[in-house]
Amino acid sequence: MTRPALTARTRVAHRATGTTTADRTVPEETPVALSYGGTTHAVMMASPADLDDFALGFSITEGIIDTADEVETIDIVDAGAGIDIQIRLKDQANRKFEARRRRLAGPVGCGLCGIESIDEAMRSVDAVGKTGLTLSAAHIIRAVEQLSAHQTFHRQTGAVHAAGFFDPLEGVIAAREDVGRHNALDKLAGALAKSGSDGASGAVVVTSRVSVEMVQKTAAIGASFIIAVSAPTALAIRTAEEAGMTLVALVRGAEFDVFTHPERVIFEGSRHVA
Repeated sequence: MTRPALTARTRVAHRATGTTTADRTVPEETPVALSYGGTTHAVMMASPADLDDFALGFSITEGIIDTADEVETIDIVDAGAGIDIQIRLKDQANRKFEARRRRLAGPVGCGLCGIESIDEAMRSVDAVGKTGLTLSAAHIIRAVEQLSAHQTFHRQTGAVHAAGFFDPLEGVIAAREDVGRHNALDKLAGALAKSGSDGASGAVVVTSRVSVEMVQKTAAIGASFIIAVSAPTALAIRTAEEAGMTLVALVRGAEFDVFTHPERVIFEGSRHVA
């Protein structure tokens, strides 16, 4: 089951040279339910593309599973107004997930609420800085440049985010796009899991700002670097610092800011002034 990720809409375009009526390509935005064992766990507004990757990556970055082989089947169902991704977990993973769901529901049966929901939002992340990976300033610049080349939807619409994985030897080896920045990163996580790529071998590169969720999802991938074109939040910086993750943001051409663990960035031919 597939739906188009892009569509053409007529608009009136006012320019310095005059006003015209013409089509413009815009991204689709669709409610996507992620259901486990027939019960909906979350509904996200997402681009209807790479949904297998989305299901797998969301399951990993949200801690529902640890590896791709814990998933039995993924079925994508057209639900009319949206899409329902039916995910069936293998027995042990399903028992773990059901226990988690019962715990989070609490005695009043209100779902993800109260202090437990806050605890979930503020969950700690595993340490990811133990691999000894370093990147040069040239690597960081090249990672953002190469991700741009993978942004097919964005070139046509100017309205979607991208997340890519940069290997210092091979460049950007995978990238995914979505109207939601978290969704793009989840889809990337799924693509990496399916291919068996080692998240510790490179850096996550994103076109968005860096919120705490983006750091948490990057840690779930196993990457010790997150590189972004926009700014981070204070909580994202604190979380990256605690996780041992190098957070690089505000990459603009040859300029960027390193907010955490700058010792892993090699600044060629320049002097670092504290």
